[in-house]
Amino acid sequence: MRIAIVGPTYPYKGGGAAHTTELAHRLKAAGHDVVIESWKAQYPSFLYPGRQTVDSPDGEPFPKSLRLLDWRRPDGWAECGRRLRTADLVILAVLSPVQVPPYLGILYGLHGRDRRVPVVALCHNVLPHERKPYDTPLMRALLRRVDGVLAHSEAQATLARGLTGVPVTVAEMAPHLPVKAPQGAFGRSRPMGARGRLLFFGLVRPYKGLDLLIRALPPGISLRVAGEFWGGVEETRALVAELGLGERVELRPGYVAAEDVPALFEDVDALVLPYRSGTASQQVWLGHEQGVPVIATRVGTLAEHVTDGVDGLLVEPGSVEALREALTRFYQPGEPERLRAGVKAVDPDPYWEAYVGALLSIGR
Repeated sequence: MRIAIVGPTYPYKGGGAAHTTELAHRLKAAGHDVVIESWKAQYPSFLYPGRQTVDSPDGEPFPKSLRLLDWRRPDGWAECGRRLRTADLVILAVLSPVQVPPYLGILYGLHGRDRRVPVVALCHNVLPHERKPYDTPLMRALLRRVDGVLAHSEAQATLARGLTGVPVTVAEMAPHLPVKAPQGAFGRSRPMGARGRLLFFGLVRPYKGLDLLIRALPPGISLRVAGEFWGGVEETRALVAELGLGERVELRPGYVAAEDVPALFEDVDALVLPYRSGTASQQVWLGHEQGVPVIATRVGTLAEHVTDGVDGLLVEPGSVEALREALTRFYQPGEPERLRAGVKAVDPDPYWEAYVGALLSIGR
């Protein structure tokens, strides 16, 4: 089967690029002829305040990748669609409604002949966490022009069904973790004692609840924050100063390369994910892969990936008090060690087998 995936890949960074790349590898391993149609310019810089590309890949790049798409060149969108007319299946990786105009241009070029190529919209988020007035109309325009939609949760599928009448399939997002566990992460060679330090890791956006975590930090416990800040770090610095936590909150703003991730986890007791809302996330799996328990809110897939009281703790979202109580409970004598002992790395293969099967069933 000739399959084209339209989406970000190296040198673009982040979960979307990692997922597109791993999906291409998995489809190729299943015997399909796969190409990634990617970007040389994906978004205007004012729409994405962080660093968009990296100098070295976080995982293995997919060899058959084209980087021709440019948000400034609508003529290239239709040309991409014409290139894809020989495909048996086209997969549009949808990360943001900002992508919809280029995708509509691709569909225009793709359907210029009588032969209709099946198109699946693979929606990482059907609608953004922080929405703008144009998001829903754009997504409705796209989802009504494809042959099927793949969503990563029932909640996201419900959103999609409200925007389109085409079939909507649910498949749990499979693990795409470029960072493997360091030697000793699950063995006795790694010290098991509590260090009194927690970690918040990843792109910092309002819905991820870092402000709640800073306010909930129990006495005597420190916090490391590592990752790019969406729109700047000034508000977080001001909050830390206001609460007098300058000695206990360590801010490491900026992109963290894959090879630098294990060091972030070496001296922390847990990864904390205080999200206000969420859909599909790899963060619990990332924490477990690095050998630490995860304290997370009951949103999206976070609650599905943490076994409460075994390899982490779960807490209701949006409450400083509930989060502080969970953090205090985590630091009861012996609890960090007990929860760390329950952590196991995820096996990605069964997830990918189910995911690829669900995706290909839409295109048949």
